[in-house]
Amino acid sequence: MLRILEYRQARSFLRRRAVRLNEAERVVAPILEAVRKQGDAALLRYAKQLDGVDRRAKTLALDSEELVRASRELGPEFRRALKTASKNIRVFARKQLPKPWMEQLAGGLKAGQIVRPLDAAAAYIPSGRYPLPSTLLMTVIPAQVAGVSRICVASPRPSLEILGTAGWLGVREFFRMGGAHAIAAFAFGTETVPKVDRIVGPGNAYVAAAKKLLAGEVGIDFVAGPTEILILAEEGNPAALAADLLAQAEHDTEAAAVLVTTSRRLARAVALEAERRLEDLPTAATAREALRRNSAVILVPSLEAGIELVNRFAPEHLSIPSTDLLPHIRSAGSIFVGPFSPEAAGDYASGTNHVLPTSGYARIRGGLSAADFVKVISVQQLSPKGLRALAPAITTLARAEGLEAHARSVEVRLRG
Repeated sequence: MLRILEYRQARSFLRRRAVRLNEAERVVAPILEAVRKQGDAALLRYAKQLDGVDRRAKTLALDSEELVRASRELGPEFRRALKTASKNIRVFARKQLPKPWMEQLAGGLKAGQIVRPLDAAAAYIPSGRYPLPSTLLMTVIPAQVAGVSRICVASPRPSLEILGTAGWLGVREFFRMGGAHAIAAFAFGTETVPKVDRIVGPGNAYVAAAKKLLAGEVGIDFVAGPTEILILAEEGNPAALAADLLAQAEHDTEAAAVLVTTSRRLARAVALEAERRLEDLPTAATAREALRRNSAVILVPSLEAGIELVNRFAPEHLSIPSTDLLPHIRSAGSIFVGPFSPEAAGDYASGTNHVLPTSGYARIRGGLSAADFVKVISVQQLSPKGLRALAPAITTLARAEGLEAHARSVEVRLRG
């Protein structure tokens, strides 16, 4: 049964278990080093050992024609779903792109920015308990919208749907590899796997640990922990609320599904409804464990207290009853507003990205976007008049910092 907690118990419950990657880091560190030093030899060794790759395989790269053939095998209903979802994801991604601009900021001073795509990016697509073709859409489409010319995909045990979706999207470089060795291959490059500028996409603790250790060597989206949802509601349909909690809980036994409410009656009704719905849920074993270990209904004395909990928790997914609350929300990965906006809509087809920050990381950034695949480069152009106007400020600040050559680089241009 989903536990019901009083407000005074909320702080200790919401104090997340830290994303403990220390042990995973110890495991993956020698793997990363082996791939860095040995390239394909180490990569193939680990893929055969950990990913179930045929021991006779000489490469992990799939022929692009295999992807095209898989796309032709996709059923018509699945293809229609891809078309609907991809259209919305693409439209939303275009809206997220930063725009170039150049303006006259002062007399003789023009400044602005240009926007350039990354040269290469890689998407990591999990294919363990649940194969996730939707994650292909969420990672590849924003990179395509950004104009990334080389987009690679890694998935250790890709299903037909993953392979077919890759082919349908026009992916041409797909590698049957996973885990830390896949992340290392994209970070360092090997004889057959290109070095990329950024690696995105969710994964298990070993993938997260590898991304953490290699951040700086390669760009990453974020280090993700277990998935989570927080629902804030004073009233509502218990069946719909319980369904949303279970939709999150079925992901993983480490998932967290939390309802924050002012209503004790609603709390009891949702807890009972969640228990009833578990009876015929195919993923009940996973969901039940997630509800038992990491989930709860939290009773709060007021909506304001609930909002305070939301901002402290900074959930990956946040469900709220109306847009009236949006001005008060400071931290969340993605927000679902109203009774007809289930979290599943964002997971698949509303257009917003489902690769989102977890474990409180939503305090400092939002989800994956097309902006993650571009560089915003500042530009300035000064005329003699513009430089002369700025010279006193430049030279004064430079000399205050002891950087005489900086000051003289301005003065030499203005003499005579």
